[in-house]
Amino acid sequence: MAAMQGAPGVPRVDDDFAAALRAFQATARAIVAEAPALRAAKPPSPGLRRAAQASLALDPNDSGVARMFFAAQFEPRLVDAPGFLTGYYEPVVAGASAEGPGFREPILARPKDLVSFAPGEGPPGLDPALAGARRRADGGLEPYPDRAEIESVRRDPIVWLEDCVEAFLIHVQGSARVKRTDGRELRLVYDGRNGQPYTSIGRQIIESGEIAAGDMSLPRLKSWLRANGLAPGERGRELMRRNRSYIFFRLATVGDPEQGPIGGAGIALTTLRSIAVDRQLWSYGLPFWLEADLPWREDRLEPFHRLMIAQDTGTAIVGPARFDLFFGSGDAAGVRAGAIRHACRAWALEPREPQK
Repeated sequence: MAAMQGAPGVPRVDDDFAAALRAFQATARAIVAEAPALRAAKPPSPGLRRAAQASLALDPNDSGVARMFFAAQFEPRLVDAPGFLTGYYEPVVAGASAEGPGFREPILARPKDLVSFAPGEGPPGLDPALAGARRRADGGLEPYPDRAEIESVRRDPIVWLEDCVEAFLIHVQGSARVKRTDGRELRLVYDGRNGQPYTSIGRQIIESGEIAAGDMSLPRLKSWLRANGLAPGERGRELMRRNRSYIFFRLATVGDPEQGPIGGAGIALTTLRSIAVDRQLWSYGLPFWLEADLPWREDRLEPFHRLMIAQDTGTAIVGPARFDLFFGSGDAAGVRAGAIRHACRAWALEPREPQK
């Protein structure tokens, strides 16, 4: 494995290992404190717990120390599956505390009757593909309504946005920052989903021939949806409703504006260091070495060889080599994230057993 040779486990290529250590330490603090995750994942192994504890004694700004820490604590193992990498970001949008001109689409709070569970772990009698259900008055469970029905009811709005396109993209990204008309800036934090299956509408547009794969981008997708109508029954709205999955949020204050949104692990994400992984297969905090050729800084392809930390998850992130790369906040990050649909090679850094 060319990228990870040299001293055992130490990458030869250049990377800012101190930045990787800082991202790792953020999850390490949660692991050591046994803090609950926002979206439960595979529990950390004893080895990962030991590495987390050890990391907290290190200088987070010493790249040499960081490099040797990863070499001493972890052993890279190739993820033996075709790797696929996408990108995501935190939208920054205008919003209002009440419905009014220019703000017609709500973001909804988590319903009190929503019960969440992992796919395949629901109660008997429910479709195993579901990851949520509605608690009936008699205590029984039934499938939660899909996107179309939830949109028709609009129960418990917490903020209002320009239109359903902005709301839909926030659902896909799983977080957002909202600049309200009263001057407050708030963060939308994931607070559950209805458990219905996720469908990529971008893929459906490409497969229908409406937009060529090479021309697909976030601005192009937004334009297509709005041009095809957002009222119930119109093409743009009905295409979004094919994605039956619906995300609920809670509001949080924005502390440091440079700090990323809260990911599935329950900690703030780090731009170009945090990745979303399949939470059924991987633990939060696990480092991965990724290699790909990506348009990650500008439109041209260039090498992306970097040590990443698993700190998030997503409905569409399924499989051992399926990764989603966090690009940061705002429109520029969205443009870069939207261009990423590329093959990659991945190595999971598995904790070493302690020497006897």
